[in-house]
Amino acid sequence: MEYQWLSIRFALLLLLFLKITSFDDLRSPVESPPAFDPQPDLPLLAPSPLMPYTNVGMPILTGKCPLNFSDGETVLTTTAIDCWGPLAPYLANAVCCPQLDATIKILLGQSSFSSGTLAINENHAEHCLSDIAQILEAEGSNSQLLKICSIHSSDVAQASCPVVDVNEIENIINIPTIIESCEKIDPVKECHHKVCQSAITEAAVKIASRNISGSNMVRDSISLARESVIDDCKKIVLRWLASKLDPTYASKVLRGISSCKINQVCPLVFPETKNVTKECGNRISNQTACCGEIKNYVTQLQDQSFITNLQAFNCAYSLAANLQKDNVSTNVYDICRVKLKDFSLQVGSQDSGCLFPSLPLDVTYDEISGIGFKCDLNDNVAAPWPSLNGYSAAPSVLPALPKAASDQSGLRSTLLVSSLLVINLFI
Repeated sequence: MEYQWLSIRFALLLLLFLKITSFDDLRSPVESPPAFDPQPDLPLLAPSPLMPYTNVGMPILTGKCPLNFSDGETVLTTTAIDCWGPLAPYLANAVCCPQLDATIKILLGQSSFSSGTLAINENHAEHCLSDIAQILEAEGSNSQLLKICSIHSSDVAQASCPVVDVNEIENIINIPTIIESCEKIDPVKECHHKVCQSAITEAAVKIASRNISGSNMVRDSISLARESVIDDCKKIVLRWLASKLDPTYASKVLRGISSCKINQVCPLVFPETKNVTKECGNRISNQTACCGEIKNYVTQLQDQSFITNLQAFNCAYSLAANLQKDNVSTNVYDICRVKLKDFSLQVGSQDSGCLFPSLPLDVTYDEISGIGFKCDLNDNVAAPWPSLNGYSAAPSVLPALPKAASDQSGLRSTLLVSSLLVINLFI
């Protein structure tokens, strides 16, 4: 009962914490814009937890999973913190689910040393997923983690890839090329040049083309079925790669690769825009009413998730393109002063939208400050409005990481002070 009460208290705190934000940037155009703040980006800490993230309980394992979980203790703990309790749904896109996916691949890669295979038998797949969820939940992760991250048996099983035997795979792929391409990747350069990703894809194509099942695979045909097989084989190659690296470093490599894909899309769900198009469509007759509808609309997006700065760029661009299709030709982002940070979850008062960096960043935990994370408090980059040719390049000012690389003593933030005041009201 005490655990449930503490969970409810934290959930209520989180809701209040999220609703404190004001939307001062989306104001009438007659008001003066906010002054530029030259201060460096400060780390933002989530509210201190009202219960510890560890030692929540003992995991109840099925005893039917062949994985050796001691091989991945470090990455399992990292995952539990990244996917901590009530925050997991809000951290899913930028932090939690990419780390969970990397951890599963690492566990499978490490287990291949004794099993000789990079996949779990279908009969044991669900048992292994259950055990992983139980271990993470015992360390404080969300109890619905597999559902939140859409993890299925295919994520630990062979799926459609025809080869999962380690020796057979190593006879097919070019081991030196993969190791050289992926052992020391630069996450920023990797997303542009795709050195490691190309090596992974090349290996996956070779494996997918091994016709061991007797079915006909047309090598020259880029069919949906063949692409699905290649995608499944990419997972197998990544599990193999994870077995060749230290688990902690393997997590960084796998998340560095996944961040390239994550940052290319907008993870938000766009509600109906009819109220916005009504007030902002064609020639805007009432800018105050238009900006009011923009404010209401973006507020709905803010309730969904923390996102990265590049995801925010894609979200803003996609929404603008949809509005243009509905005859909103005027740049309402400019008129209503919409920033990239307005598309992510708001975590404080006034000018404090929280955008995560485009490079992977973990949630942190210590006994004093509790669960915390960093984001860019001063990211006042304007939301992009597509030009007439339908293109708007991502601004080069978007940081890959927060300028403040670590918590700095002596720095004070009214946001952090406000957070502590809210917490004190509940304790």
